Amino acid sequence: MRQYLPQAALAAGLVVLCAISASAGSSHLGVWQMLSPDPAMRKLARLVVVDIRLPRTVLALLAGASLGLSGAVLQGLLRNPLADAGIIGISASASLGAVLAFYFGLWSVAAGGIVGGLAGLSLLMLLAGRNAGTLTLILAGLALSSFAVALTSLALNLAPSPLAAYEIMFWLLGSVADRSWHQVATAAPFIFAGLALLLTTGRALSALTLGEDVAHSLGVDLRRLRWSAVGGTALCVGASVAVTGSIAFVGLVVPHLLRPSVRHDPARLLLVSALGGAALLLASDIVIRLIAIGQELKLGVATAIIGAPFFLWQVLHLRREA
Repeated sequence: MRQYLPQAALAAGLVVLCAISASAGSSHLGVWQMLSPDPAMRKLARLVVVDIRLPRTVLALLAGASLGLSGAVLQGLLRNPLADAGIIGISASASLGAVLAFYFGLWSVAAGGIVGGLAGLSLLMLLAGRNAGTLTLILAGLALSSFAVALTSLALNLAPSPLAAYEIMFWLLGSVADRSWHQVATAAPFIFAGLALLLTTGRALSALTLGEDVAHSLGVDLRRLRWSAVGGTALCVGASVAVTGSIAFVGLVVPHLLRPSVRHDPARLLLVSALGGAALLLASDIVIRLIAIGQELKLGVATAIIGAPFFLWQVLHLRREA
């Protein structure tokens, strides 16, 4: 039973965070006001909680789970503790698709981001080839990421007005504020499909810790594992970025923090990282709602403020060990 303690603790924490999220905000209205005897109060509370706060809460959960789980899978696949969705170019491709949709007004920003993420996956497969090794995947992903970032910068440079460039940059900072159920419905099918695909990689990742040759001898199809990891990441992270913008460090920090709790078992780390990513992103969103500093802090900025000191601590820790 002790092996399920981290999952149970994180799940209980998520329930508490969801309850807080439904009541946190600039308005005093919360869940309890939905039970008010006053019909006008009930209607207003329902509008605030159901139509404004709950979509924000659900997107934070889905995006956090996507980033945390994809980070754990890619770190296990590449055997690199600094790996996340950014290393294979999916986040940058989804951001580029959303920026182009915003720039030209061709379709919704969310749909543009999803198309960008899937286009990035297709280009990655084309660059790396079907039988790509780990190093080839990393190099192809870095090339794709650099190209997508360059095109995004070009779009900002050629923006027709300073206001348009400001809107693009503001979206790229990452946030779940002012999101609707329509955006949740657009992204959720892709996110769930990606999460399901990533969760199937646990056994193979555990075998991979013994080396590629041993994993192959145990019946692991390495090519299938690589493309399951990359495809699942493209689906869930691409769809998340499409509706939230770029949110950094969650996929890096969460697996690092939770790996000791599962005794460094890659298979057990997957579900824990998904729950931990959801908890971290939702908790961060609650904090920025409660901090009164005038304009609301962007979620991507908040996670970067959390993540950067964490890696500074990692550097100092490694120096002490050396």
